[in-house]
Amino acid sequence: MEKFKVLIADSMDQQAIDLMKNHDVLDVTYKTKLTPEELVKMIPPFHAIVVRSATKVTRPIIEAGKNLRIIARAGVGLDNVDQVAAKEKGIKVRNTPECTTISVAELAFGLMVALARKIGRANISMKNAEWDKKSFEGCELYGKTLGLIGSGRIGQAVAVRAQAFGMKVLAFDKFVKKSPQTYITMVPFDELLKKSDFISLHIPFDKAEGAVLKEAQFKQMKKGSFIINCARGGTVDEKALYAALEDGTVAAAAIDVWEKEPTENQQLAKHQNIIALPHLGASTSEGQARAGKDVADIIISEFSQTPVATSASR
Repeated sequence: MEKFKVLIADSMDQQAIDLMKNHDVLDVTYKTKLTPEELVKMIPPFHAIVVRSATKVTRPIIEAGKNLRIIARAGVGLDNVDQVAAKEKGIKVRNTPECTTISVAELAFGLMVALARKIGRANISMKNAEWDKKSFEGCELYGKTLGLIGSGRIGQAVAVRAQAFGMKVLAFDKFVKKSPQTYITMVPFDELLKKSDFISLHIPFDKAEGAVLKEAQFKQMKKGSFIINCARGGTVDEKALYAALEDGTVAAAAIDVWEKEPTENQQLAKHQNIIALPHLGASTSEGQARAGKDVADIIISEFSQTPVATSASR
């Protein structure tokens, strides 16, 4: 029996790989770290490609995929897939938006605690054989105002945790006017910037819009505010953030996502008031297991009761 060919191009939870490999109608190839040139040459016979964030499914790859029916992303963001090119070719693009909600929300909140109590700097100081208590007096989260830029699943999950710490939660979302939860107060963007002690981003990157936090926005913030970005690189202007750190507008920031990844902005990454991470938001065993299971379900559902069609018959 002819089978549908599936290429898994990024690292994936083994149980998800096995789930697809063991399905009767699927012929699965697991090959990671392919260069764009290698992927263009390899993709023509495949009916589906499964990726995470590392592989970029660009227009040349999509145009070379003569048999492609679906591009499945194990994760939330789709900025590594040329959705316009896929739509032109009638290729479905699917993701798994719920799988890493808890993982990202917990990281964002953990970073909030770390910034408030200067945990990163104190840890480095101890490793340098110092015992410096005076330099690392922090602040409590209790009674502080958290401003969420984006009120979707992850933003709401962060708000739940903020409630447990006795924080007031404001949110701005250009697509949402009515509060999704009673403990979240929706406000205009300018008001959020002016009133928030902590600002956490939970939005996709819109290339047409660019950064939502630029020099003008930093100037509206409270002196000594904190920034957490576990959303997407490019949503915060890195040069403007550095300037805001230098003049004290931003007391400290935690950055998990960068304008370019891997980042080359060592000036910002090495700033003493930055916690810098290499895009770890979804990097939990539980989150990856859910992402793998969800993407496997998408692929299996797509091909379970459909006859194989080749480029010659399309």
